[in-house]
Amino acid sequence: MRTDLHRHLTDSLTGVRNLGILAHVDAGKTTITERILYVTGATHKRGEVHDGTTVTDFDSQERDRGITIFAAAVSCAWDGHRIHLIDTPGHVDFSDEVERSLRVLDGAIAVFDAVAGVEPQSESVWRQADRHGVPRIAFVNKLDRAGADLDTAVASIRERLRVVPLVVQLPIGREDGFTGVVDLLRMRSLVWAGGRDTFEEGPVPDALLEEAHRRRRLLEEAVAELHPIALEEFCAESAISAPTLAAALRDLTRTGEGVVVLCGSAYRDRGIEPLLDAVVAYLPSPLDVPPVRGTRDGIQGGSQHDTRGGAVLERAADPAAPFAALVFKVSSTATGRLSYLRVYSGTILKGDTVLDAGARRTERIGRILRVQADRNTEVDRAVAGDIVAVVGLKAARTGATLCEPSAPLVLEPPAVADPVVSVAVEARRSVDSGRLSSALARLVEEDPSLVVRTDPETGQTVLSGMGELHLEVAVENIRRAHGLDVGVGRPQVAYRETVVRGVSGLLYRHVKQDGGAGQFAHVVLDVEPLEPLDTAPDAEGFVFGSTVVGGRVPKEYVRAVEAGCRDALAEGPLGGHPVTGLRVTLTDGATHPKDSSEMAFRAAGRFALREALRTGAMALLEPVVEVTATVPDDAAGGVMGDLAARRGRVSGSTARAGTVVITATVPLAELFGYATRLRSRTQGRGTFTTRATGYAPVPGTVSDGTPPR
Repeated sequence: MRTDLHRHLTDSLTGVRNLGILAHVDAGKTTITERILYVTGATHKRGEVHDGTTVTDFDSQERDRGITIFAAAVSCAWDGHRIHLIDTPGHVDFSDEVERSLRVLDGAIAVFDAVAGVEPQSESVWRQADRHGVPRIAFVNKLDRAGADLDTAVASIRERLRVVPLVVQLPIGREDGFTGVVDLLRMRSLVWAGGRDTFEEGPVPDALLEEAHRRRRLLEEAVAELHPIALEEFCAESAISAPTLAAALRDLTRTGEGVVVLCGSAYRDRGIEPLLDAVVAYLPSPLDVPPVRGTRDGIQGGSQHDTRGGAVLERAADPAAPFAALVFKVSSTATGRLSYLRVYSGTILKGDTVLDAGARRTERIGRILRVQADRNTEVDRAVAGDIVAVVGLKAARTGATLCEPSAPLVLEPPAVADPVVSVAVEARRSVDSGRLSSALARLVEEDPSLVVRTDPETGQTVLSGMGELHLEVAVENIRRAHGLDVGVGRPQVAYRETVVRGVSGLLYRHVKQDGGAGQFAHVVLDVEPLEPLDTAPDAEGFVFGSTVVGGRVPKEYVRAVEAGCRDALAEGPLGGHPVTGLRVTLTDGATHPKDSSEMAFRAAGRFALREALRTGAMALLEPVVEVTATVPDDAAGGVMGDLAARRGRVSGSTARAGTVVITATVPLAELFGYATRLRSRTQGRGTFTTRATGYAPVPGTVSDGTPPR
């Protein structure tokens, strides 16, 4: 009986699709999600963003602002397949929500505006998906808009994303006259007209027949260049059959060598059914993706090991394998704490006891829920490939691995970016201080990209996040969800310090003798700026090396010196900011037969690097962002002047149908309040987006060792 159940569950995994919707803000992600739910019968009424009636944008702030802030999971069925769908945010301030979602997805739909093409955040989320190896198909949306052009959008995909677009549809009609598409694989027309909910299938219109054949030929040639089986058939038959073409498109999508491109207008319900067919045909099931990899410290005899010394284990998507799941999101609701899981292997039942592998504590599964945004349905079990929410976990945080207690495994958690903007927050009434602390703790639990700390100098509580809007949403959440009156200080950016001119041969002797065993360490360091061609800097922008020969400093002491140098990176000499962008080389040293120890050499490394930073020339770095502003052409000059006054460098401008798209690099500190300023200069018609690009020196902050007054 159990064998039959296992076979049934394994077979059913081929019909599962775990995918996300990725795009720039306002490209139509949420509208596409709503239309998918409607077409699949998961909802019986179309939700609209402008009416605040969408399923996935259910939070009051999302409806007030008209944007997606929190990734929302929904489920639906299409053509015998179960689709788990995550609608992700498009605003740069919430890119960590996208990161956590991509960590658990098998595929994605990348949405592009047919007028704007690839926009800055489209490119950012595309690169995020590249890092996670998530296969994608592309959907060019809003073909009914004035100025919409599929070919221009596809050209921007090819040029900006450096991928091979494989266009499988041809639009029927332009702009307001867009009524349907030609399916280039089956050479048929799909037309939505007369207010119907479904399309009408027919032959290719005579006026488009020649163009359809030309584009089908281009598609075959592009696929033949990338796929050996398709190439063989193309050479033998001078054409590729529809089944071979579909199989090749599936392979190219899953390897990332090509990207299938479809088109439509989600708002007008055109193109959603073929998009769902493409999801089923081209994107992978849990069985098609490589087994998830994790570590288990202490296992001996493994052939592969991670950097921490633990054996690397693999878990395939098998319902009968030991249970393993990743918590990728935690949220608090009126009915309790929800933990969102991606189940990678095994089966879990209501009431089961699982191990939080990282924290080494057990948790009990109270209930298992099939999630529909803010609604849910209780289910008896969850199996490999499922994305569900569970109730009952008391301490498991985002990034935690839940597994079978008898088969522990630790999966790699989603990466968390360093915050770049901070504000001071305080309760206006002293009696609310305790409630504020609890509210902040809950915020950080739900969103790991938020950081709360106490300023050691002022005693203020400082909330840090990914951008001004990110912090606005967090503070408003405290006010609405907890009923607290909160005061907010002016935002501050996260500065860094870097080496402009290093030092060579800096000698430091650490000698300490106060009774008993002493401490002795002698080190000589070279400190220099990192060059652009330097390889393998870590997340702190730091490279450490040793050229010591003859065993003058044992290897264990070299590692201690590196650890001490890393300790010194926490506070630079200019203002106590973290230090980045430097290379440290240990060139010489000496030991004492009795008094030398790892602790002594760690202290020597810490104090030596601090002295080197004070001796050399340092510069203050500030975060900079790429601003893309879309403004009326009559306001372009004033907007450029305003960006220049904010220390911005305009890198380009492009005219588009009465508007100008301006691109500039601007220090983040100069952008606080810019949204209001831009609306004022453009009579409310201007919009802008930002994309983090790194750090740049603050003018006039180079120091030769004496911090500026």
